[in-house]
Amino acid sequence: MALFPFELVSPDKVLFSGAAQAVLVPGHEGDFQVLSDHAPTMSAIRPGVVGIDDANGKHFRVFVRGGFADVHPLGLTILAETAIPFEELNAAHLEQEIKNAEEDVADAAEDQKQAAQEKLDRMRELRDSMKL
Repeated sequence: MALFPFELVSPDKVLFSGAAQAVLVPGHEGDFQVLSDHAPTMSAIRPGVVGIDDANGKHFRVFVRGGFADVHPLGLTILAETAIPFEELNAAHLEQEIKNAEEDVADAAEDQKQAAQEKLDRMRELRDSMKL
């Protein structure tokens, strides 16, 4: 499978920088997979899991909480608000994320409640799927 350059960056560190075979991105409008020679696009990303197949075929998963994905002629760059390698994600951290999302729903203006509720629902789905 053809390789392309990929970087996953959060405000405090670079989580991945190197060649990838494929990257699954939790786009705001739905998940999408990036392969070599993908058409250029930019997308907001929602809380979810980025799946990375590196140059050696090893699979990595990273939880992200929002950000942007930029597919460009030279590869893919994801700028994440928060990014945590899946093996470091624990029940306490995820429960805190859910609590924060619940507070966001309670504090949201009427026109923002639906988006806040959708974020909360996604966080609960992630927790349930991980069986933490």
